Amino acid sequence: MPQTLTILMLEDEPLVAFSLLNLVSEIEPTATVLGPLSSVKEAQEWFNTHPSPDLVLADIQLADGISLDVFANRPLDCPIIFTTAYNEYAIRAFKLNSIDYLLKPIEKEDLKTALEKYHLLQAKFENKTYLLQMQELFANFNPGAKKYKTRFSVHQGRSMALIPAEEIVCFGKEEYIYLLNTDGKKYISDFRSLDEVAELLDPTQFFRANRQYLVALTAIEGFRSDEWGKLKLKLKVSPGGEVTVSREKAGEFRRWVEK
Repeated sequence: MPQTLTILMLEDEPLVAFSLLNLVSEIEPTATVLGPLSSVKEAQEWFNTHPSPDLVLADIQLADGISLDVFANRPLDCPIIFTTAYNEYAIRAFKLNSIDYLLKPIEKEDLKTALEKYHLLQAKFENKTYLLQMQELFANFNPGAKKYKTRFSVHQGRSMALIPAEEIVCFGKEEYIYLLNTDGKKYISDFRSLDEVAELLDPTQFFRANRQYLVALTAIEGFRSDEWGKLKLKLKVSPGGEVTVSREKAGEFRRWVEK
């Protein structure tokens, strides 16, 4: 392991980049952080003219595309920690290959755990066979191949009901994961986490607003910004609590909802 860890940051949201920089400086005070680079084009040009860093912190969704495109046609010789769950369907593949991802807004303990994982797995990342396998994963990445769930089974008393995806307002987290439909009814699901639900949903139709809610695009009537830069969502049916998008994810949400 080099004495000084060099980290390249790929992030198009200045507030998120600033927050990440502060977290890294607290967790890895001797690390050198390069960037942030905000676009695929900028990152590709950087890799063409610089030696690879020890580690990359990459938002999947950049200003001009997804960061996976940066690595699709080049030798992958450094590990990556992804800092968003935008492409939820890829998360399982990254986990199987020991690449981590962090859900925004990023917590210090989550980033610390991911960096500790990097140090533990550094020998694996230096293995040429492993890097070749990862290169093939990026090169063969095909969003169009993903099949999303169109119906969800939920508890209805002692029976089970099927709720079509187009009738879902949101998934929420209380003591359990529940589904709220367009009739305003809450149903208990068998999911253990919202991350598990997110992998099954079309990311163009559902957005992880925060740690408590996954909201449907068709259920959003509007939104407003508060004095702290957070977004307050107005849904066609209220889940009973205010659905807020953090200021760190506000830019990502605006891009998503306006597509």
